[in-house]
Amino acid sequence: MRRGDKMPLLDHVREFRSRLIRSAFAVVLGSSLGWIFYQNIIRFLTMPFCDIGVAATPNFDSCGDLYVNGILGPFNLQVKIALLSGFIFSAPVWIYQLWAFITPALHKKERRVTIAFASVATPLFSCGAYLAYLILPHAVDVLLGFTPNNLGNLIRFDEYLDFVLRLILIFGIAFILPLFLVALNLLGALSGKAILKPWRLAVFLCFVFTAAFTPTPDPITMTLLAIPLCLLYFVSGFFALLVDKKRDKKHTNKVELSVIDEPEDI
Repeated sequence: MRRGDKMPLLDHVREFRSRLIRSAFAVVLGSSLGWIFYQNIIRFLTMPFCDIGVAATPNFDSCGDLYVNGILGPFNLQVKIALLSGFIFSAPVWIYQLWAFITPALHKKERRVTIAFASVATPLFSCGAYLAYLILPHAVDVLLGFTPNNLGNLIRFDEYLDFVLRLILIFGIAFILPLFLVALNLLGALSGKAILKPWRLAVFLCFVFTAAFTPTPDPITMTLLAIPLCLLYFVSGFFALLVDKKRDKKHTNKVELSVIDEPEDI
């Protein structure tokens, strides 16, 4: 559909329902994989905790200080893991369906930008999530270090899972934020100079963001997140400068061609 064409409300509802069904089907398939590989996912999530040496038996069969509570606890945990896995595994599908529902009202150039945004956002989020997983043992070690020496610390796995998901989501979303600057630049709403001009403030805000939202109080974890954020900010700014330079050159060539094509006064 071209920009400016009006789609009837009923057609909007049908398209939304169709894309919602496709997204839900993808989530169900991903959840099925999460249900099947439940034990492997649990081992993957508990490995950083067991590796720091706080568990009684840090091996693949058990992780001593983590426990599941209640009769329905194991079943609820498996359902939760399966649903979360479904959303993660099916992310490329429902992100595409979301953009496909929005982009028909945009220009051709804007549609290309949004498709590129959706394509790059997934690997960037994955990089941030993987970095969170790498620093997870250090974060857990720091937090458990506040436990008094004469006391033990038994940890419910659902609380540990919430902590892991929070850390992963914060790192993943933080890695996507600079991508918004690039998208605004490609759409012509923000120039590269405007992005890089307040670079001191941007670096300061990166550290403030990590200090405010990182669930650990230690400076090492905050720095490990702030440095990649700063690098992504500068990369997005310099990329925007290259886009601006190419855009200005194209505009200059158009002006020169229009001047040549103008008829001379007799």
